[in-house]
Amino acid sequence: MPVSVGPYGQTQPSCFDRVKMGFMMGFAVGMAAGAMFGTFSCLRIGMRGRELMGGVGKTMMQSGGTFGTFMAIGMGIRC
Repeated sequence: MPVSVGPYGQTQPSCFDRVKMGFMMGFAVGMAAGAMFGTFSCLRIGMRGRELMGGVGKTMMQSGGTFGTFMAIGMGIRC
């Protein structure tokens, strides 16, 4: 399939670039959601200090990775 060229010579991003962009956007949104939910849940069970930071960081990475994966799959389906 030929790549379409825009009016200023730019080309459309490849399918891999779109999947990569979807993962990055999903990872960022998942990290933000993980920060909110992780902070609330860790404070609720009484974590403080270093334990709190570790729990929040773990939750952020887990939710970022999960949401990023689903966004990448969604972008791959759209290609």
